Amino acid sequence: MKRFLAHTNFLIFLVSAFVFLNHAGAQDLHFSQYFNAPLLTNPANTGFEPDADWRAGINYRNQWSGILDNPYKTMSAWGDAQLFNNRFENGWMGAGLVLLKDVAGSGNLSSTKVYGSVAYHQLIGYNSLLSGGFGIGVVNKSIDVTKLTFNSQWNGKFFDITIPSNEVFSSSSVWYADLNAGLNYAIFPTDNSYINAGISVDHINMPTESFFSNKEADTRVPMRFNVFVNGSFKLNDLWIINPNIYFSTMSNSTEIVGGMNAHYNLSGDGNTQLIGGLYYRMKDAFIPMVGFTISSVSATISYDATTSTLGSSTQTLGAYELSITKVGLFSEYGKNVKCPSVKF
Repeated sequence: MKRFLAHTNFLIFLVSAFVFLNHAGAQDLHFSQYFNAPLLTNPANTGFEPDADWRAGINYRNQWSGILDNPYKTMSAWGDAQLFNNRFENGWMGAGLVLLKDVAGSGNLSSTKVYGSVAYHQLIGYNSLLSGGFGIGVVNKSIDVTKLTFNSQWNGKFFDITIPSNEVFSSSSVWYADLNAGLNYAIFPTDNSYINAGISVDHINMPTESFFSNKEADTRVPMRFNVFVNGSFKLNDLWIINPNIYFSTMSNSTEIVGGMNAHYNLSGDGNTQLIGGLYYRMKDAFIPMVGFTISSVSATISYDATTSTLGSSTQTLGAYELSITKVGLFSEYGKNVKCPSVKF
């Protein structure tokens, strides 16, 4: 009974945090398949893979190609591994690395980020796990000002780039350090069910980001708060369903994504699986997803079908994403799994 109350109190805390952040109300880089970009979602996810010693993945997103000559393109490569698994009886550490690249617009506004993260995972009793993680990164933002035009360059018929823009850029490239941290809590009520909830904060140090020398304007990157709840439930030997919800807020921008994906056991032993799912980003898009798993490799592709007012310009075509992940073991003899996992 005490254990149940402890779990209940923790979930109440997460819901309260969710409501608080929703009222708190600059959009950061993001993926619709946030659950396939675990280190970007929360540094406490680093090394959290019960059935494997390491994992690696790539993500690619192409957004608004229907209305932009140079659409947003976001690319990510990441990897993490468990450390000291044999030194801690009831826990382990994780270390990870993320490379992130984003390019958009006629000025080739480019963002390059490199993050390293560490986390510690501690078993609590027989069926729950508490994780804490911290990340630090280096960020570069750059822009090609020669490809930009401004209102002052309009000559009455067209934009004339020979006319001075009167815009004073102090630099076309800026660098800064970035910090993030997070907590996760996982509970395994039965061998066939699993719930994981987490909260994280990005840009804790609120670094300055500006191509101008104006010292009066506040050019600090605001903190970004993220909350997620994932579930995994094995219905039978053929089906596993995974409901997910994700909430993020940064300055005046808010993102809420919710839905579910399901895995169908094609081979009987779980080695080959078919993946299908549907998600919804509130006031923005429906996101169908399909994919497959073969052995240790999973690949999924999703599409953002715009439902907002922007849909009339994009013909409901918003963005597509591709995610590929692979997991592995350091030893051919397998590993001792310290916490349960839902699998075929």
